[in-house]
Amino acid sequence: MAKQELVVKSNHLIEASYQLTLNEQRVILLAITKIHRQKPLSSDDIFTIHAEDFSTYFDMDVNNTYQELIKVAERLYERTLIINQPDPDFPKLTKTKTRWISSIDYIPESGTLRLMFAQKIVPYLSMLKEQFTKYPLGAVSKMSSIYAIRLYELLKQWSVLGIREVNLEWLKQQLEIDTEYQRMFDFKKYVIEPAMTQINAHSDLQVSYTQRKTGREVTHFTFIFSPKVVVETKASKKKKDTGERILGILKADIERLAKAGESYEQAAERIKTMGLV
Repeated sequence: MAKQELVVKSNHLIEASYQLTLNEQRVILLAITKIHRQKPLSSDDIFTIHAEDFSTYFDMDVNNTYQELIKVAERLYERTLIINQPDPDFPKLTKTKTRWISSIDYIPESGTLRLMFAQKIVPYLSMLKEQFTKYPLGAVSKMSSIYAIRLYELLKQWSVLGIREVNLEWLKQQLEIDTEYQRMFDFKKYVIEPAMTQINAHSDLQVSYTQRKTGREVTHFTFIFSPKVVVETKASKKKKDTGERILGILKADIERLAKAGESYEQAAERIKTMGLV
């Protein structure tokens, strides 16, 4: 099963304040990939998560998956989040608190979850035209740190710039760990470092960071990140080079780069002249 299904969220959700367990987060993300992008989402729409699919997406033993989905069914309904500045046309409304879902069912015979998103969440998941972030589910599917997934999303939101500075207090509020990890050593050991390791190991980003002090205390983290460079192996190059060619250009490349109305030969000549491959 492919893992290129897209997670698409409004940036309001990316920067919302919440905490989910790892598998609660995974259920939410997998449900989001199932949202139809070309028609409005309704709070009555039901999303189904099968244990077999869940175990495949997240490389889990299927027998353990059944038990984990039962736990999710028991707790996810109670999980809430706080969305900051939810309505630009109503600036006096600074925060909205809502549940993630309005209902959830677990069907033991088939190991299946059925859930519906809460009404307040729907506008941040449906028919998004601007101020949204998207990424392939596979970029986070192997992460086991909830902080890695959250930090990855916060960086992906700024992927065009490749740099993001965040205030320490703000970051802890978004992760809902305001009162935890008071020592910087602990915060870096249990939050930042595992997140960085997993993002670099499993996602499509390569990340490093520096820290900035105000006075004697660390108050900001600056993350520098870029897409990973894919290094082609000899085997992949050989595979890429096989196939029908026209004027020395792979037919597959011609079909990918041709302009409307061009013949194969015309497109091949233009591609060669412009050095497009």
